[in-house]
Amino acid sequence: MPITVVLADDQAMVRTGLRTLCEHQGDIAVVAEADNGAVAVDMARQHRPDVVLMDIRMPVLDGLTATQRILTDPRARPDIRVLVLTTFEHDEYVFAALRAGASGFIVKDISPDGLREAIRTVAAGQSLLSPKATRSLVEAFMASPPHEPDRERLAVLTGREREVLALVGRGLSNIDLGKLLFLSPATVKTHVNRSMTKLDARDRAQLVVVAYETGLVQPGDPGPDGG
Repeated sequence: MPITVVLADDQAMVRTGLRTLCEHQGDIAVVAEADNGAVAVDMARQHRPDVVLMDIRMPVLDGLTATQRILTDPRARPDIRVLVLTTFEHDEYVFAALRAGASGFIVKDISPDGLREAIRTVAAGQSLLSPKATRSLVEAFMASPPHEPDRERLAVLTGREREVLALVGRGLSNIDLGKLLFLSPATVKTHVNRSMTKLDARDRAQLVVVAYETGLVQPGDPGPDGG
């Protein structure tokens, strides 16, 4: 069965191009298109796709609000994933979209192979958040209005789970995290999955958001490359 996708972008030519790229290898099928966020919500409800490829800036209803509605709509597919499309990697709305439950984001100049792989990744239940993307999120967080960290939210985690969450927030992969903590990949995955369950996070992308919102990771903390 192919991965089913709804394309949401207000530019017809962009949608045509995305459809062609998505369906090039036959394992991805575009089941509907939307030229604004309101239509995207309707299409997600009607077609119950695996993935919605969502532009942020659209008329009638913006992509951020549409993402929130889709992911909380009981009539949509319960495991539906939203992959955000943005023109700029440092888009100020990306952080808010991930907070709303989007599984990751891609820039519109991504390669055709990169686009298809991104769709496959989120359809498989994984988040699309590279260390580079994590640093972009940090910059967006720093530019947002200051708020009081919600440290009480971390009370449900064990000490090891907090340690793992902090490293996820800094952009480390499970493999790098395991090497740093001398843990097996399976053990790391268990800690990450338990943290997602306890924090009611849909995926790794939301764990990064939680790490910053709770103050567990601070802007300026070293990234996975030490910078």
